[in-house]
Amino acid sequence: SSREASQIRRRVVEYLSSIGELMRLDIIAFLTATLIAIQARANGELSHLLGNPIQAATVSFGSGLIIITIFAATHHGMKQGLIGIKNAVAEGNLQRWNLFAGMLGGTFVAIQTNTVPVVGVAIYSVASISGQTASSLIVDSFGLAGGVKKEITFRRIFASLITVLAVLVSVWDRIDAKNLSLIAVALGCLAGAIVGVQRALNGQINESSEQSFTTSLLNFIMGTSFLVLFLLISLAFGENELVPLPTGPWWIYTGGAIGVIYIAFTSTIVQHLGVLTFTLYSVGGQLVGSLLIDLYSPTQGVQVSAYLVTGIAMTYIGVIVGGVNNSQSRRRLTQK
Repeated sequence: SSREASQIRRRVVEYLSSIGELMRLDIIAFLTATLIAIQARANGELSHLLGNPIQAATVSFGSGLIIITIFAATHHGMKQGLIGIKNAVAEGNLQRWNLFAGMLGGTFVAIQTNTVPVVGVAIYSVASISGQTASSLIVDSFGLAGGVKKEITFRRIFASLITVLAVLVSVWDRIDAKNLSLIAVALGCLAGAIVGVQRALNGQINESSEQSFTTSLLNFIMGTSFLVLFLLISLAFGENELVPLPTGPWWIYTGGAIGVIYIAFTSTIVQHLGVLTFTLYSVGGQLVGSLLIDLYSPTQGVQVSAYLVTGIAMTYIGVIVGGVNNSQSRRRLTQK
């Protein structure tokens, strides 16, 4: 009948509309992830101009804290989230040491500002993702993300080995030419491992706050405090000295703002795409973005080779292998 035909047409239109919306979200997730690569380039250049990576990390993290604090003053859910965290700690549902997860974020940025000027954004991204993939095995086996402990499967071990091999392939030509700091590459892997642990701890905090921006505010407070303390200690021992901030280029100061923008977009997108789909698009965007940056705006001495491109492709394959059929990753976040 015409009525049934009309209902079918309406359902088809609704279905196509939902597909179109998800496709747009896929594109947004991909583009948003390129911000991670841009942030690495900005922080790396600031570090290079200052000649003081710790000061650069403090400036970047501190600017993010200022921005998110201004946002917190106008966001009604922030207070509710802080109350949720306070109650969770009082009831023993959240350990006090979890609240210091932001210090890991500060450590990550400090390593980033040290490493990117040396190896470039692309190699740093490959090493960082390798570290994240490997650390996820430890995080899940100990249940650091909350919930039940997850079994370390052959698939996930194989995926980790692929990403580790990808790091070696990416830098193979520069190892042969003896113009690469393997320590810097290892630090990139360590930075990724730190992020993996931090995200797990943040997941527990977010379950209590139920507000992603409250969790982020706590992270920026802890991370900035840690970096300021670290900077003061290094100054006291004569390891560093404060340098006047350069007047430009303007984009070297966008690292903190990019971090806040990335949080704002991802906290919304993940709810609609799911963790697995978002992760695949996010890693793809980060790798492509880092490759383009090293092609068109490289740090000094960095060149894109066939080895690096191959390593980037292997990294993405490793992420896919580790993510497919991961039922835990298919859960959708329910951030409010």
